[in-house]
Amino acid sequence: MILLIGVIHIRAAKRWKFIVWLILSCFWIVLIFVKSAQTYAEQDIRPLLAEWLPLDLLNRWLPHIEFYYDGGLVTWTKPYDFIEFIIRKGGHVTEFAVLCFLSIMTLLSKPIKTIPSIAMGSVFSVLYAASDEWHQSFVPGRTGHAIDVMVDSIGVVLAALVIGAVKLAFRKRKAN
Repeated sequence: MILLIGVIHIRAAKRWKFIVWLILSCFWIVLIFVKSAQTYAEQDIRPLLAEWLPLDLLNRWLPHIEFYYDGGLVTWTKPYDFIEFIIRKGGHVTEFAVLCFLSIMTLLSKPIKTIPSIAMGSVFSVLYAASDEWHQSFVPGRTGHAIDVMVDSIGVVLAALVIGAVKLAFRKRKAN
C-alpha cells in the first residue's frame, strides 16, 4: 500500500513538473509573438541611448567596426544605431536560447531521452524562429529575414549545447 502511494505521488509530481514547464514555454512563445507584433517605432531604443550615453563618449570608446548585415551597413560612425543593432541581435539570441531551454525541459519532464528531447526542442525553436520572422513581415516597419533566423539559431544551438553538457556532466558524476 505504501509503495502504491509512493508511485502515485511520483507520477503526480512528474505531471506537475511537465505542466509547469509547458506553461512557461507557452508564456515565452506568447511573449515572443507579442514583442514581434510591435512596430519598429515601438521598440526603438535609440532615443533612450542618446539620452543616457553622450555621443563624444561613444565616439571615443566604441571599436571602429563596420560590416554589412542583410545588405545594410552597420557602422560605429552611427553609434546609437550600432549599439541598438548589437542589443537587438543579442536579444534575438537570448530569447531563442530561452525558448529552446524551456522546450527541452518540457520534453525532458516526460519519459523522453535526452538526445531526442534536445533535438526536438531545438528543431521546434528554429521552426518557431522562422515563423516569427514570417510574422514580422506583416508588421508595419518590421521585416522578416532569413539571416535573423540564423541569429536566432545561435541561441538555440547554445542552449542545446549547454543542456547537453550539463546532462553529460551529471551522468558522469552519477556513474562515479
